[in-house]
Amino acid sequence: MSEIVDITINGAQMQAAKGSLLIDKLLDENIHIPHFCYHQALGKDGNCRMCMVEIEGQKRPQIACDTPVKAGMIVRTQGENIEKVRRDILELELINHPIDCPTCDQAGECKLQDYYMESGFYDSRVNVNAKNHARKRVDLGSNVMLDQERCVLCTRCVRFCSQITKTNELGVISRADHSVIGTFPGKPLDNPYAMNVIDICPVGALTNKDFRFKQRVWFLETFDAICNGCSKGCSIYVDHRKEKYKDDQIFRFRPKVNKNVNGHFICDEGRLSYTNEANNRFETPLVNKNETNVDNTITNMFKELTTNKNILFVLSANLSIEEMQNVKNLASKLNVDVSGYSPNTFDESFADDYLRTNDRTANRAAFKELQIDESKEYFDEKLNKASLVIIVENSYFENNANLLENKKVISLFSHHCMTIGYSNVAIPVASFYEKSGTYININGIKQKVISKMNKNNPMQSITTVIEDLKSMIEKGTV
Repeated sequence: MSEIVDITINGAQMQAAKGSLLIDKLLDENIHIPHFCYHQALGKDGNCRMCMVEIEGQKRPQIACDTPVKAGMIVRTQGENIEKVRRDILELELINHPIDCPTCDQAGECKLQDYYMESGFYDSRVNVNAKNHARKRVDLGSNVMLDQERCVLCTRCVRFCSQITKTNELGVISRADHSVIGTFPGKPLDNPYAMNVIDICPVGALTNKDFRFKQRVWFLETFDAICNGCSKGCSIYVDHRKEKYKDDQIFRFRPKVNKNVNGHFICDEGRLSYTNEANNRFETPLVNKNETNVDNTITNMFKELTTNKNILFVLSANLSIEEMQNVKNLASKLNVDVSGYSPNTFDESFADDYLRTNDRTANRAAFKELQIDESKEYFDEKLNKASLVIIVENSYFENNANLLENKKVISLFSHHCMTIGYSNVAIPVASFYEKSGTYININGIKQKVISKMNKNNPMQSITTVIEDLKSMIEKGTV
């Protein structure tokens, strides 16, 4: 355990671990400190010199990223002197930087842009025509585009590939003011976490090929969620927008810092999975394969529930705790069975020793907490007896349709699948990011998702369907 000491920052008394980096304390306390090269997941490099602070007793400003905390130190991050030093350093960063903010995809999320505006340094002493030029569109691979002219050589991307993924695709090429970032010959940027270099890039040098020129970031709205691609449940930001005369649409996922779950990063597959939300949506209710309305499907579901005795609910491990609990409550009221059997969601080829797990569902841990049996023995026993099977977002029967022969089937899905074709009643429901709920990851950490999607014609949530059914059963009538 590190010794805790007292320090003073901008006149405020604080405590910090002795020997820890001063910049970490500043960032943890949300004290504004300009910086390019430092990143909490990558450590110090000290090449940009932007994080200058004044420390009482020191003759000249010091960089916060290489200054250890000491007992009694008095730090100032603001003041005329220190701000002048930063402006001088910023001028050096801007010497060869192109003036293309209006066309830069990073505009609105660019630290260089932010620092330039807050510095008030608007008059350049550099002749625009005298700037060094470099390649503007370099395809690095893995959906990452590089603009070498915009790069400030913070080397975050290089250190990410050497320290985090240990794949070493990126390096600094050439020397002095002609230095640029690039890939080594025959080694494109293609590791499973490569797109994280886009997030850690503080400027517009590295951009997302998938997102380029689709939206201006200031038009997007954001809410916190989790990735449902595996049981790690990485924390993410969901960026969406409801344009005029259009429906609300998700445009990208970004990693949200969660030091207890995913740290600062997410895998590329999870990042790009946002496209799954809008594709192949199941939207029209079906009764005996005929299109109908939601009320009619729920009425038919009610009739089946009240006329069949041997009923089995089969749940997906991607449902929220609240959804699972609601289904379980309904099953208890009807005195019928619930199974979480879903062996098909395990994929050993996907797992690694970093963030990706072999379980491609977000909430399997909730089965244990809610005491929902997911064993094959229990599933086989109850399925054999069942005359009615209610499948809630569970994909097991996609390749096991023969198990549903001579049984009535009701399914609740957000996306089209083969199971819907086997169903007597099929109800479309809200997708993962269109509903709120709680999820437990593989490490037992609970995370709450509160969706802020605003669809023109929102699908009913599974919870709403179940609550309607419970109300009808309690009344004994439709």
